[in-house]
Amino acid sequence: MTTTTLTTREAVAELVNGVLSGKAMEMFDRFYAEQVSMQENNNEPTVGKAANRAREEKFFGSLEAFHGGSAPVVLVDGDRAMINWVFDVTFKGGGRVTMDQVAVQQWQDGQIVSEKFYYDTAS
Repeated sequence: MTTTTLTTREAVAELVNGVLSGKAMEMFDRFYAEQVSMQENNNEPTVGKAANRAREEKFFGSLEAFHGGSAPVVLVDGDRAMINWVFDVTFKGGGRVTMDQVAVQQWQDGQIVSEKFYYDTAS
């Protein structure tokens, strides 16, 4: 049996397709490293897969509905990727909003070791 290693470009494409297909947590489990560092704008980063998984579960738990999404721009250069995520969501007890953010990722050995999200906090 032969094991195939994905290139960073192939892994990013699989991640994007999975997230847009409603499998965000499956993609998290598959592609995020144990010691991943994730950061929202200039907030302090959250370090470790377990802590970031809890943070992601809290976010998805705050959603009443996911109406759809897209990734209109995806750039990969070596082991770095930038994804422009646009999500149409309704928050529990809140309104329907379009979230538009850019994720900058550092990949290593087929997994994301750091990710920083950039978005407008005023909206």
